[in-house]
Amino acid sequence: MFNYLFSLFSNDMGIDLGTATVLVYIKGQDIVLREPSVVAMDKDTKEVRAIGVDAKKMLGKTPANIVAVRPLRNGVIADFEATERMIRYFIKKVHNRRTLLHPRVVIGVPSGITEVERRAVRESAEQAGAREVYLIDEPMAAAIGAGIPIQEPEGSMIVDIGGGTTEVAVLSLGGMVVAKSIGIAGDEMDEAVVQYFRRKYNLIIGDNTAEEVKMKIGSVFPIEKEMSMDVKGRDQVTGLPKTVNISSEEIRLALLEPAKAIVEAIKNTLEVTPAELAADLVDRGIIMSGGGSLIRGLPELIAQETELPVNLADDPLTCVARGTGAYLEELDNIKNSKKIKI
Repeated sequence: MFNYLFSLFSNDMGIDLGTATVLVYIKGQDIVLREPSVVAMDKDTKEVRAIGVDAKKMLGKTPANIVAVRPLRNGVIADFEATERMIRYFIKKVHNRRTLLHPRVVIGVPSGITEVERRAVRESAEQAGAREVYLIDEPMAAAIGAGIPIQEPEGSMIVDIGGGTTEVAVLSLGGMVVAKSIGIAGDEMDEAVVQYFRRKYNLIIGDNTAEEVKMKIGSVFPIEKEMSMDVKGRDQVTGLPKTVNISSEEIRLALLEPAKAIVEAIKNTLEVTPAELAADLVDRGIIMSGGGSLIRGLPELIAQETELPVNLADDPLTCVARGTGAYLEELDNIKNSKKIKI
């Protein structure tokens, strides 16, 4: 009864603590926040200057005394202090000001992180003001958020491509039978674009520019109508500003290596999947989620390489957050259950 009253008056939340973006789900309200995982801090005083959208605008543009950083790398905490401040900021931003109680928080984490890294995430959220912290593996959260019937005695496959990690898992009977996590995802694709401009055009561009190019004309499979765009940067030889026109064919070439690594991770997971579950996937196929799954042609490339049907989730960007929210909604009922592993 006491726990019920606590949950009634506190805005419990599910958090997709992504390398690139943080999404927050509030119990009974849906997703209420979506902001970049970026913190801008003063080097000397350690004072936070900006978090989220405002901080991302500062990437690559800050004066010497301010540094804009991404406190998470490959899905795990790289800067504990910055992560704690970021979580605290988001909790304060979405929490009902009339509420005096600290929230319970469910956080999605990569399936491949260590116990030490899990503890770091949990402690970071507790330091930020969470009353109780529960962790759920991102592939499980993504599958729940995508509406996959994970409790059924049949195999389902989820591929969640975020900013820092790609999560691949085969699920059945409410658990992950096989799971693989690799540190190649959206950020690695951005870096591949950066390196391509450096090699081909001697042009230095920032991460934000690389992401924009990737999203506007990027593809990993031949498309019906090729595109092009002007890209501005700094000439590596002369040091002067420079503009080049880049085609979607060139960006496809740049993205080929990280795309192949993701396909290889999927194949490796399929190779160790039990035969009965693998047979289920022939009909059920692969469900894709995460921002990286929106790269043009990626579902087609995976379908060609695996010979399985591949479909995007209804709202790929929010699957993990919605999954943490669904877990949160049922937390009181499944807290002591073994059906969903945390």
